[in-house]
Amino acid sequence: MFNFDFSGEFVAFFVFAVMIISGAVLMVSFTKVVHMVVSLAAVFIGVAGMFILLNAEFLAFVQVLIYAGAVSILMIFGIMMTKHRDTEAERPRTLQETLTAIGALALFGILFYAIRQSDFPEPPPADGSVDNTLAIGQQLFSSYVVPFELVSVLLTVAFIGAIVLAKKEAD
Repeated sequence: MFNFDFSGEFVAFFVFAVMIISGAVLMVSFTKVVHMVVSLAAVFIGVAGMFILLNAEFLAFVQVLIYAGAVSILMIFGIMMTKHRDTEAERPRTLQETLTAIGALALFGILFYAIRQSDFPEPPPADGSVDNTLAIGQQLFSSYVVPFELVSVLLTVAFIGAIVLAKKEAD
């Protein structure tokens, strides 16, 4: 019934999938915001690993650089710049937790059954000579230079504005 090929790619996929799922579950389970950000960074790194398995190296690099790095650091700066009070969250009822677990297992079962019953077409053989990062870089710095620079200026202005707003609240 189950025919698994335990290759290195399968093991890497399993490790990244566990990393993504456990990071997401921990993100919604933790009560401290800093722990949530670290869990979210683990999810971002797991997604970058999935991109590497899909031969999308540029997306993996951007995922680590922008999401795991910049977004996580900005979230931590935002937490540190604001007045954050630790409030004790009320504990969810066990009935809710039980129903949530049953719903999650049912969803997993339905998705597992649907995927196992589907006939996926054979993917075309990968061409290792094509460098998708080079093609993206050539397009980005030739055809899309002005939008690229405008986005960088916009992000810089937004970051400076966030610092100014946070500094006003501290005064």
